[in-house]
Amino acid sequence: MKISHRILSSTLSTALTVSASAIAALSCSAIAIVSLSNEAYAHLEKDNSKTQHSKIAKKLNKSNKSNKSNKSNKSNKSNKSNKSNKSNKSAQQAIAKSSTIKTNDVRYLEWQEVQAFIAQMQTQHQFDATRLQQIFENARYVETAIQLVKPAPPGKPKNWKAYRARFVENGRIAAGIAFWDRNLETLNRAENVYGVPAEIIVGLIGVETIYGKNTGSFRALDALTTLAFSYPDIPNREGRMVFFKNELAQLLLWSRETNTDIFSIKASYAGAIGLSQFMPSSLRQFAVDFDADNKIDLKESEADAIGSVANYLAKHGWQKGWPYAFPATLLNQDATSVQLNEVLGRGLKASYTLNELKPLVSTADEQAPKNISYGLIDLQNAEDPTEYWLATENFFAITKYNRSYFYAMSVIDLGKVIALARKKE
Repeated sequence: MKISHRILSSTLSTALTVSASAIAALSCSAIAIVSLSNEAYAHLEKDNSKTQHSKIAKKLNKSNKSNKSNKSNKSNKSNKSNKSNKSNKSAQQAIAKSSTIKTNDVRYLEWQEVQAFIAQMQTQHQFDATRLQQIFENARYVETAIQLVKPAPPGKPKNWKAYRARFVENGRIAAGIAFWDRNLETLNRAENVYGVPAEIIVGLIGVETIYGKNTGSFRALDALTTLAFSYPDIPNREGRMVFFKNELAQLLLWSRETNTDIFSIKASYAGAIGLSQFMPSSLRQFAVDFDADNKIDLKESEADAIGSVANYLAKHGWQKGWPYAFPATLLNQDATSVQLNEVLGRGLKASYTLNELKPLVSTADEQAPKNISYGLIDLQNAEDPTEYWLATENFFAITKYNRSYFYAMSVIDLGKVIALARKKE
């Protein structure tokens, strides 16, 4: 479907007004990788230190050569799963501290932690150990994944306007209109079944993958193995490794359940799959066969992606017919940071009634229901004044998909802009 530049520009202008009066969001919180985190793309450190790389490569090669020289025909398999603690630890520490590692320098099958994971999968899920050995013998280290999960350098202020501009733009709007038009019946059916409006589903898939244009080119096995065992040495490293080990286990289970070649599954650098960028655990738990062809395919089936997104949001608190959020104004401009932070710090949930928030904020929007709960959120704009919004449970349901308020706002804004553009055609 063709759409003129004039219509898009007009729509974008109108949407800015809509965004300022009917939508909500706040500054990014710490990213929990439930789906592809678009904010992570904003930062990719490059370290060209040849000296550091050389040292790490030599350390890994020395360890591998030493292990190979001690193998015998009789104990070949045994030695692969019983490398010395010192050798494994030094190799992993080198990777954790490194910025660049060659893919072939990392042989995950020789790591004790991987052997322990294999044993666990064998015991808990009755996997064939030989098959898992074959799989991890072919698992590859992904340097890009390591770089993209690193936090952005400190000092740069958060800027909602700049973030929004990356997603609410002409190309994505045109693709969203086409996606909506060809899936109109499916989107209507999803709203009837799950209560999630078409504009939210369309906005979310547009932010995630531009309607299937960017679903990821990494092997899911490689990305998840890398992050499960080689996560960089940054805060919360242990917690993130636990998360990705679970996702790796879920990927193996899903591959077995669906009889899918695990090496054929493509994903983002974080292991998110398909148009909707589901992590393997979400794939197993929330994905649905919405086109009724007896299989779930989030990569090729737009209907499955639509139904799965709607099901996910419905299972995470979406309330049919509820609004998303309303603009708010601080009543006391001299409110102490303690007062404000207490309300802002209640987490990703709606905890207050309008009456409870009256001493601090108000909304001029008369459509804001008085019988539901809200959360106060702030939307930082770098050096410009911070915006405040009253968000409902539906806004927070989107943050369960990606724990970023900028992300949730982008989903809502993009969907509304596309809906306006369709009406103007």
